[in-house]
Amino acid sequence: MTSRILAAAVAAGASAALMAWGRRRQVISGLDWERTNHAGDPVTLWEGAAYAKGASIGALTAGSPAGAFAALGGAVFGALDDHHGDSASKGLAGHLGALTRGEVTTGAVKILGIGASGLISAVLIDRSRAGRPVGMHTLVGGALIAGSANLANLFDLRPGRALKATALAGLPLLPGAGGVSSAAAIGATLGVIGPDLRGESMLGDTGANAAGAVIGVAAVQRLGPRGRLITLAALTALTLASERVSFTQIIESTPVLRELDQWGRR
Repeated sequence: MTSRILAAAVAAGASAALMAWGRRRQVISGLDWERTNHAGDPVTLWEGAAYAKGASIGALTAGSPAGAFAALGGAVFGALDDHHGDSASKGLAGHLGALTRGEVTTGAVKILGIGASGLISAVLIDRSRAGRPVGMHTLVGGALIAGSANLANLFDLRPGRALKATALAGLPLLPGAGGVSSAAAIGATLGVIGPDLRGESMLGDTGANAAGAVIGVAAVQRLGPRGRLITLAALTALTLASERVSFTQIIESTPVLRELDQWGRR
């Protein structure tokens, strides 16, 4: 329990401090972090970097190097799409389709990069477990982490939505082996959710991919081979469904989900 509290507290403090430092700066490290949100208002993407760094620091401090690595991996490749991406191809199917035609989009690089960082994170997890060598279940675990990173990004369409989804997914994972990673994800959420709900900042791919990846790590740490496979199948089904249906329409047409989605906004 102490390690979970430490992870959450450090992640919350670090992400909040980083957010406060960078939220008024348009250019950081040579990159323009100012964007326009769905409502047409100027916002900062720096929230995503603050979230990823905070979650990584919290996870590493409390003993989850896999969680820290996944957060940074998701953030790096998410930032590539945020700052250098194009809109010619959209969605998982669009980017993979372009790849089969010999067109390498930034989205395709992100998919492959997050897949690789997810696999490395799964290797770190399984190599740290006595009696569980690296094997096919590790490959499934890597795919689960990457799939979780991608799914979280699909929720980042309204203020606070992706962060709420991260916290809700992380709560059941707090007990058990994935508790530290889950606590880091939730702590970082608490650190940045205020300006996100007020429509002053947004996660972008940088933060949403990082958030989903850390939750994915928590799930892989918690689950055995069968559980990983079932969870990966569920993530795949949701991702494929997102190509045909709008999550926003489903949320806004379901009273409980709509109220939860709007909670805390202006």
